[in-house]
Amino acid sequence: MNEFAKLLIIFGLILVGFGLLIMLFGKLNIPIGRLPGDIVYKNGNFVFYFPIVSSIILSILLTILLNIIFRR
Repeated sequence: MNEFAKLLIIFGLILVGFGLLIMLFGKLNIPIGRLPGDIVYKNGNFVFYFPIVSSIILSILLTILLNIIFRR
């Protein structure tokens, strides 16, 4: 049970880190989630965001970063 608690704490810290990065990107006017190719549908009071291009770019960057970190 002790290992599970440590894992939850680590995942929580990772989520907090991602949240802080997203806030930082917003303040620096880096358009994560608003790139060309991201789908935004507005109809009255309903807004649907589907950041497909942002997700692909984030996936590529994380893949490169994790390969550098965990390379053996």
